[in-house]
Amino acid sequence: MMRHAIYAPLLLVPALGGCINLGLGNAKTPAALYTLTPESAPVDGSTTSGKAHGELSVLAPETGSELVVMRVAVKIDAARVAYLKNAQWVERPARLFQHLLAETIRAHGTQLVSEGDTTTRGPILSGRLLAFGYDAPTGSVIVRYDAVRQNTDGTITSRRFESSVAAVPANAEAVGPAVNRAANQVAKAVADWVN
Repeated sequence: MMRHAIYAPLLLVPALGGCINLGLGNAKTPAALYTLTPESAPVDGSTTSGKAHGELSVLAPETGSELVVMRVAVKIDAARVAYLKNAQWVERPARLFQHLLAETIRAHGTQLVSEGDTTTRGPILSGRLLAFGYDAPTGSVIVRYDAVRQNTDGTITSRRFESSVAAVPANAEAVGPAVNRAANQVAKAVADWVN
């Protein structure tokens, strides 16, 4: 009898598998969710140290409403935006990009880096993510970021960063990795700028 009590919950696991929808409501769950993977990251055991006034805080960038959702944006023309079929991010693009920026900056420099700390006494990196998806007229993926660095002396500097990957087919399997590549190129350029 004890054996049957132990195995009964295990029999329910396959039955529940078809019920999980990752909070997408009645929408069909995509075969895969996309994320950003840093091409540069600190190695295991690496450390940084410094004073609190030197810590760089990386904030999530502002975005337009088309990037507030977790779907992959497709710019059809200057006035229309759609979303790529069967493609979805694991998290909002602004948060994914924030994590990527922080990891890349950590890998490229020696300063302390935190995420989302608006009370820091050190410099703050914020900005606006203007493009982060597929551009249908050019058949390319574009990542465009206006970075703003607030320095500890009160000065503010800004700079636009952009990267594109051309000749990308309009499907989830091609667009997801291409956005990752373009986002990493932007993150590396930002890391060189802030370090």
